[in-house]
Amino acid sequence: MSTPPHPLRELWDDFSRNRGAVTGLVIVCGLVLLALFADVIAPHSAIEQYRDATLMPPAWQEGGNSRFLLGTDPVGRDVLSRLIHGSRLSLLIGTVAVSLSLGLGIALGLLAGFFRGITEIAIMRLMDIMLALPSLLLAVAVVAILGPGLINAMYAISIVLLPHYARLTRAAVIGEMAKDYVSASRIAGAGTLRLMFNCVLPNCAAPLIVQATLGFSAAILDAAALGFLGLGAQPPTPEWGSMLASALEFIQSAWWVVTFPGLAILISVLAFNLMGDGLRDALDPKLKQ
Repeated sequence: MSTPPHPLRELWDDFSRNRGAVTGLVIVCGLVLLALFADVIAPHSAIEQYRDATLMPPAWQEGGNSRFLLGTDPVGRDVLSRLIHGSRLSLLIGTVAVSLSLGLGIALGLLAGFFRGITEIAIMRLMDIMLALPSLLLAVAVVAILGPGLINAMYAISIVLLPHYARLTRAAVIGEMAKDYVSASRIAGAGTLRLMFNCVLPNCAAPLIVQATLGFSAAILDAAALGFLGLGAQPPTPEWGSMLASALEFIQSAWWVVTFPGLAILISVLAFNLMGDGLRDALDPKLKQ
C-alpha cells in the first residue's frame, strides 16, 4: 500500500493547479521581501527631498534621470523608494488589522455559536448593524472619533472587517455542533472551552484562513482610502493612499506621481485576491476536481 501524501503536500498540489493563485503567491512573496529589505533595496530615503529634481519624469522619458527610475514627486522625493517603503506599511496595516479582527471575530462567533438565544441575538444584531453601514463610512467615523493616524486607522479597519469573521465563525460552529464527534466529546466529559478550542475551532479553520487572506486586500484598500482622505498615515510617511492624495493636483501634468501608487495598490490587492481564491479552491473539498 502506498502511503497517503502529507496534508501540506496535498494542499500545495491542489493550490498549484490554479495558475492565477500561484502568480498571486509569487507577487505576495515579492511584496514581503520588499517590505523586509526596503532599507537595502530602495535606492534613496523615502523622505529625503531633492529640491533640484522636483517632478522629474521617469528615467525612460525625456527629461528623466537614471538616479530616479520612476521619477520624483512634487517635493523631490524618489517615487520608487516611497513605493518600496510603502509596501512595508501596507503589509503592516493588513497584518495588524486582520489579526485584530480575526481574533475578536472568532471569539464573538464562538460565543454566538455555542450560547444560542439572547447572546447570539445580541452579537449577530450588532454585526448586522455594522454590516448595514458602508465600510468606508464606518472606518471614517471610527477614525473621526479616535483621531487621524496610522494606529487609529488600523483599529478602524479591524472594526470594519470584524463582522465578516464573526458571522463566518458562527456559521461554521453551528455546522460543526451538529456532528457526532462533538456529541461524543460532550459525553466523554469535555468542557465548553475544550469543545470550543480543541474540537470545533480547528475544523472551522479552512474558511477563516481564506477569509483572512481576502481580508488583507480589503485592509490594503481601506488603508489607502483613509490615507487618501488624510485620515490614515500622516505625511511624510510613505503610504500609497496618501501618495495619491498629495499628487492629485498634478494628475495631468505629472502622470507618474499618480499612476505608480495606483498600480501598487491594484497589483497588491489583485495578488491577495488571487491567492485567496486559490486557497479557497484547495481547502474546500467540494471545489476540488
